[in-house]
Amino acid sequence: MDRLHLMRAFVASAEAGSFSAAADRVGLTNKGVSKYVAALEDTLGVRLFHRTTRKLGLTDAGHRYLHGAREVLERIETLEAGLGSDQGAVRGRLRVSAPVTFGELYMCDVVGAFCGLNPEVEVDLRLSDRYVDLAEDGIDLAVRIGTLQDSSLLARRVARTDLWVVASPAFLDAHGRPGTPEDLAGMPAIHDGNLRSGPAWPFVAGGQMRRIGITARVTVNSARTASALAADGMGVALCPDYVAAPMVRDGRLERVLASHASLSLDIHLIYPSGRHLPVKTRAMIDHLATRFGDQEGWTDRG
Repeated sequence: MDRLHLMRAFVASAEAGSFSAAADRVGLTNKGVSKYVAALEDTLGVRLFHRTTRKLGLTDAGHRYLHGAREVLERIETLEAGLGSDQGAVRGRLRVSAPVTFGELYMCDVVGAFCGLNPEVEVDLRLSDRYVDLAEDGIDLAVRIGTLQDSSLLARRVARTDLWVVASPAFLDAHGRPGTPEDLAGMPAIHDGNLRSGPAWPFVAGGQMRRIGITARVTVNSARTASALAADGMGVALCPDYVAAPMVRDGRLERVLASHASLSLDIHLIYPSGRHLPVKTRAMIDHLATRFGDQEGWTDRG
């Protein structure tokens, strides 16, 4: 059997988690995919999967082979894309990861526009607030907000977000408008559990970081939900401006302590390093950089 067909069946099975799910992606039957993977294991002389009745699990050898197999297939795809009359065309499956709230608010129209411009590309958009390992999860491109971890990945900064303290006008009328960060300590608060600072909100003054302990009336792992609860009058919230700004514009929220800076976080696009970046990945990077970089702020988005 052709080694590339075996490799494609293996990669599809690893990403889908089962032979039956992989079968639809590669145009084979369940039995056919299983046969291809078994043939690849026989050729390599190693077992690539732990097989159970419920799902597939990669062996150590399978994890190592998956990384290289993806790279080989991506290079072939890039090579073939450049040989036709439509040289440089964007085609194939593109896996993109983004944080949940950011993805729900801002990736929908971006991905839709990208697919409209590139009808031969298929986008697999995966929204998750957990740390995503690009190599292990087969991600071509990820949106990351905040401080980047040291790694071999490449990064391109495309935007910035600031954390705003917000509350509903009715709540502030009833409880007063805080004049300093210390005033927050006595107010009911909605805490976004995704903030790494915990229930002590960060503020920067004179180049120094200080944290103000808050009384969390509700803790939720979603900035979007935290801002919605604040808009309902439940308390003050510390939210990224990309979530809060449209609600401030509409009058549902009011920003307070604007002269007291909290954190400013960079938004990066993260992608694997290497000499052969697929055409589809480069196209999406440029598309996202243009869409997000053209805006001065988040007030008129959403």
